[in-house]
Parts: sequence; structure tokens; C-alpha cells
Amino acid sequence: MILQFEIDEQHKDMRLDEFFYLHGISKKLVKDSRNHGEILVNGEKQYLCYKTVTGDSVAIVFPKETSHVIPVDIPLKVVYEDDYLMIIDKQPNLACIPVKKYLTESLGNAIMYYYQANHIESAIHLVNRLDKETSGLMMIAKSRYVHDAFSHDIKQVKRVYHALVKGNPGQGTVNAPIDHAEGHGTKREVKEGGKEAITHYRTIKTTKDYSLVECKLETGRTHQIRVHMAYLGCPLVGDPLYGEGEGFYLDSVEIAFKHPITQQCMTLKKVFNDVRIKKIKS
Repeated sequence: MILQFEIDEQHKDMRLDEFFYLHGISKKLVKDSRNHGEILVNGEKQYLCYKTVTGDSVAIVFPKETSHVIPVDIPLKVVYEDDYLMIIDKQPNLACIPVKKYLTESLGNAIMYYYQANHIESAIHLVNRLDKETSGLMMIAKSRYVHDAFSHDIKQVKRVYHALVKGNPGQGTVNAPIDHAEGHGTKREVKEGGKEAITHYRTIKTTKDYSLVECKLETGRTHQIRVHMAYLGCPLVGDPLYGEGEGFYLDSVEIAFKHPITQQCMTLKKVFNDVRIKKIKS
């Protein structure tokens, strides 16, 4: 990936590294680009200590990315894609990243297969992650730069979920910190001193025993919706970790963000097994 800039009066007499930091490129990525990519000014290689001049054409060529993830032909539903990122609709019961238990049965394997089939040179960069059992919209960055643009503040990415829960929680906001549950490897719980976790929720439909609830996240803690709904006394129906059963419904139905390259405000929303895309120029 290459980023190009034209130096204006406001950014003259700056060191190149300082100029890149100002534009959201991390120090590590600038260093790696110096060592394994290219730093160019007016088409010629240049040192990071170079002072910019009005009218300079500056480019940073990021190093080629590689990955050890094994490519596997697993169905991958891509609902939006450009040169910098893509949005996929993940199927339920698929782990996001390969681990010892799911070395060749993860979303990462599917993405790597897709990359190789489409000649995309990138490692796996998941901007947001979903639990293995959770389905729905996820953002995949095609470079470290795009991933870094979101990862330093996940609140930039607005996420909306639908969940089937027991009872009727009504509507409101849960602002309760989440931490590891003592004595359990994967379970979380609301715990004083844990990480900030904020979930806004409202009941969409309800029956005698169950409700379909919409949840909007301000933070992205592991199992956040599952923990907060259980905290309210309305665990997800079939959640074996926070209630009882062998499978639950939790779907990422909407994702909204400002594109780090085009600066467009984008919203993708699932509607009856389809995805609608809305773009607004910033």
C-alpha cells in the first residue's frame, strides 16, 4: 500500500517522520517502512530527517505483508470491498482467528484463501471481532495502516446487534465494568475494577418468555452483550456460558464508520438477509 501527500504551506519545514505521525501513521509502521518499504520525495528515496518544502510530493510505501495463516476454502460472504478494507457477513459457529483447536477452521483461514485467490497481499487485520457463535457484519482492514486508524479508538466504529434474550429488559443503558471471572478461562463478569463497558439496549419485540433486543456498543469488551444481558437478569436464550442451553442468537446487524482514506461516512445495515450500504461524503 502507498500513501501520497502534497505538501502545502501549513506543513512545510517538517521532518518527514513528524509529518507521517501527524497523519496517523504509527512510529513502528514509519520505522518498518523506512527499513522494508520506501520513503519518497518527488519520486526519489529520502531520509526521515528531510525537511518538507511546499509543493513536495511525498509518498510512503508500506512494507509487503505476509501471514502464516493457512488458506482454506471456507465460504466467505463479502458485502462491501474496496482497496483498503472489506465488510463481511460472518456465519455463526465460526471462530475468528485460528488457534490450536481451530487451526484450519476459522474466519482467518477463509480470509487468507480469499486474499490468495484475489492476489491481495495482506496479513489478517480484524478491526472488530465476534464470538465464535455470533454472526454478522465485521470489518477487515487490508493493511496495518487502515487497521491502526481504527484500533486506537474502536468507538469510531459504531456497532449494532440483535439478540434473543429471556424476559423483557425494556430499554436503557448498562454502564458496568467487565473483567475475567475468577477461576474460569473464558467467562467474564461485571466486576468492580474491570474495564469500562457500556451497552445501550432497547426491546424491539417481545413474547411471554422472550424478547428480541437491539444493543448498541460504545466499547468492545469480550462477551460484552452476553455479560450485560445476564447482569440485567435477561441472559441470551441458549447461552451455555451465561445461562443455559446449547446455542444462542446474536447478530451484528449494523456497522458505521468514517472511511480513513476516502473520509466518507459509511453505514452498512442488514435487512432481511440483505445488506444496504449508505455513503455520505464528509
